[in-house]
Formats: sequence, structure tokens, C-alpha cells
Amino acid sequence: MEDPVIVDLPNTTTAEVSKKLVRLRDDVGAMALSRVLTLVVAVDETDVEAAVETANLASHQHPCRIVVVAAGNRRGTARLDAQIRVGGDAGASEVVVMRLYGALTGHGRSVVTPLLLADSPIVAWWPTWVPPDPSKDPIGEMASRRITDLAASTSKPKPALRRLAASYTPGDTDLAWTRITLWRGLLAAALDQAPYEPVTAVTVTGAPDSASVDLLGAWLGGRLRCPVTLARSRSGTGLIGVRLVRRSGDVDLVRPPDGNVATLSQVGQPERTLSLPHRSDAECLADELRRLDPDEVYADALVRGMQRVTQPRTLTASKAVARGDAPSPKEAEQDIKRLHRAAARVSRAAMESRPEPAAPPSDPDEVKAETRRRLAPDGATTTSSRRRRKGPS
Repeated sequence: MEDPVIVDLPNTTTAEVSKKLVRLRDDVGAMALSRVLTLVVAVDETDVEAAVETANLASHQHPCRIVVVAAGNRRGTARLDAQIRVGGDAGASEVVVMRLYGALTGHGRSVVTPLLLADSPIVAWWPTWVPPDPSKDPIGEMASRRITDLAASTSKPKPALRRLAASYTPGDTDLAWTRITLWRGLLAAALDQAPYEPVTAVTVTGAPDSASVDLLGAWLGGRLRCPVTLARSRSGTGLIGVRLVRRSGDVDLVRPPDGNVATLSQVGQPERTLSLPHRSDAECLADELRRLDPDEVYADALVRGMQRVTQPRTLTASKAVARGDAPSPKEAEQDIKRLHRAAARVSRAAMESRPEPAAPPSDPDEVKAETRRRLAPDGATTTSSRRRRKGPS
């Protein structure tokens, strides 16, 4: 990959940044007209590079202008240090990093406004912190979509989810919701198969510091209209498993901690292993940039579904497994290994039973005859074979 064009503009103004962007566009050939949106990233100064890297990866699917507003030291003289990156690691984007100091840190919206693409949607993203009310944040007010990330901002997501639910405005979303997209798809597909029975109870197993666990439980409770219980594993293990209780038998979807393969068990179906990888921040951000309309399913889960979720303080994952309310991650891990060994045996047996291909003829006349035979239509005979049957004229 070619090196990016990086231009530093210390102690500058937004007018100078805009003029430099125009000149770079003429010199480098980056066309702003190809950008589909403006992504405004609000982040602390220490987290700029990580946020830019994630946004760059997402921009390969959604070309955009990335404007990073980094709040620096709030003391001292007001100052704006800017940096423009075009090409190279800037991906399919123009990246403008605005570092604000002093009193200017409270005027991020004024700094960003001159750099917004005309007639293009604006998306605001807070990678490492969540404003109390995203829609009323100065940057969030001008955005049609507002993306937060509870996983990176707090280890106690329950109060933060309540705040997000209380302040929800159409256009809000969180990457903790996007991380369970694959889980939701697999569970919905499992319930689309017979027997078509109502789910009477749900148990979701996962870590207490994962907002995805709460959101998945809220979505299941709201959609299935049944009580949901959260069984907590140790912190850092993320989302581990789901049990859907039905009259004929349970549906269990389990992904052992640190694994990327899950097991799916349900009545009337063979036990299966499914690919269920952990999603990166760039993948999740790209998904959210794909849709610029409000996510009504997320709103329903956040605002109404959370009311159906209960979290007993004493119910740990091990206790839930012991009393039969949740599937066992250890057993799932053993099942994955067993199923993989069985698949490998079947593959080896198929390879061993496959007949060896016949050796091709080596004589030139035989090669020509074999070629004519294969190219002749079904039921047809070649000219030489007809001559051999008729004999001399």
C-alpha cells in the first residue's frame, strides 16, 4: 500500500483546513463527490489512532470523510492543531484530525461544521465514551445516526443501558447491539424450523460487563413475549450461550469463551457446529454505516424488551448449568471437538474409498481415439469406427 499524504497544520483555523483539503484534492485526486457521508468521531486525544484505524477499515465499504474531534488539555490557551490524511492508510476516505485545546474543547460542533460534506448524511460515533443523551450532545444534534459503544466505555452496562433507554431518540444505536447480529440470525433460523411451538422461557448466559448479553435477552423477551433470565459468567467472557425452553425440548446455542465456533442443539435435528466469530469493531461500524434510517428493532429491545429481563444476583452460570436452566459451555466445547473428529473421519473414509482415476493412454493413436470417443455425442460413432464395421467398399 502506498504511503498516505499527511499534512500537519499546527495552530490553525477551520478555514485553513478547508482550503488545504481543496488543494490536496486537486493534487492527489481524492474526489469528495464520491463520499457517501461524513463520519464525525468524538474521542479523547489518547485514543485517536485506534479510532482512526477502525474508521478507515469501515470506510472501505462506505467511502466517507472522517472528521475526528479530539479533546486535549482543557487548560491554557485555546488552540486548534489539525492533521489531514489522504490515501494510504486513510482507506477510501479523507481523514481530518482536529485536536482542540483550552476553551475550544467545548466548541467541537463549531469546529466540525465547516468540514461537513454538503447534502450528505452525518453520522456521529463515540468510540470510548457515551454522552448522557447522544441526541442532545452538540455533535449528536447535527447527526442523523448516533453510534455509541458501551463495551468500550463502561464495565457496568446495566445503568448505562437504562440511561440510553430513557434518552432514546430515533437514530441512536450501540455497537453492543451490532455484535449480536449473528446470534440473532442463528436463533431466528432455529425457530423457523419444526416444531413450531411457543417459547416459554429464555436463559442467556454471559459476562456482567457485556451489554450484548442484556440486549440479546431484551430482544428475545420482547419478540417471544416470555420471561428472560440472565446467568452471569466471569467478567471478560462475553456472550456464551442461550437456551430457549419449549414443550417438546430446548433449543441451545452455545459458543465457548474465546471460541469462534458454536453448537446448536434442538429437537428433531442433529447437533451441529456453526461458525460464530467474534466481530471486530470495524465490522460492526461498517454494518451501522450501511443503514442510515432508525433501527426500530433495537429501539424495541432497548426501550421495551429490557422490562422482561431479570438478573438474579445469586444466579451464576455454573449454578444455572447445575440445575439444568442453561447449557454447559464445557460440554459444548467437547461436542465441538467430537463433531470435528467425526467429520474428519468421514472425510478420510471418502478419500480412501474414492477409486483411483484410470491412467491415460500413452500411445498416440489410442489418445486420438479416446479423444474422439469423448467428444462424440451420445449414441454417435466416429467415422473411423463406422469404417471398421463396414469393411472395405
